[in-house]
Amino acid sequence: MIARGPALLFTAWALHDVEEALAFPSTCDALAERTGIDGLRIGRRQSWVAVGLMGIVIAVACWRGSRTGGRSKLYRAAVAGLEWHVYTHLAASVAQRRYTAGVATAVPVMLPGAILARRELERDGIPIRARDSARGAALLLPGAIVSQILARFVP
Repeated sequence: MIARGPALLFTAWALHDVEEALAFPSTCDALAERTGIDGLRIGRRQSWVAVGLMGIVIAVACWRGSRTGGRSKLYRAAVAGLEWHVYTHLAASVAQRRYTAGVATAVPVMLPGAILARRELERDGIPIRARDSARGAALLLPGAIVSQILARFVP
């Protein structure tokens, strides 16, 4: 069968991250106001750069997933990590008691994309395991932090 999971996962991520990039500056401004830490602020261009850098990581992971029929550790980490990523958006909005960047598309867009990719892996006999989730956290968390740091060098 043709692997649709990698394409679905990347499409879901891209749609979700458009919303995230658009709203991230206002979310960061609100957090800076709430905490008094001005260094949390990020501009529009910086937001798009950060999303673009993460896009490279996700694109490579999905490409590897497509090339290996889902057996790539990188792809499996991305599937697991992006599924868990949905819950970080929900937790951030609950913690801040407000809308935060990405929460509007986390459940209706990102979650179905990740679930469909995971189900395709299960159907093909290579289900996501706990180690894939651990790799997902090890991929996405540092990736997001590095992307945000590098984006701050953009004027």
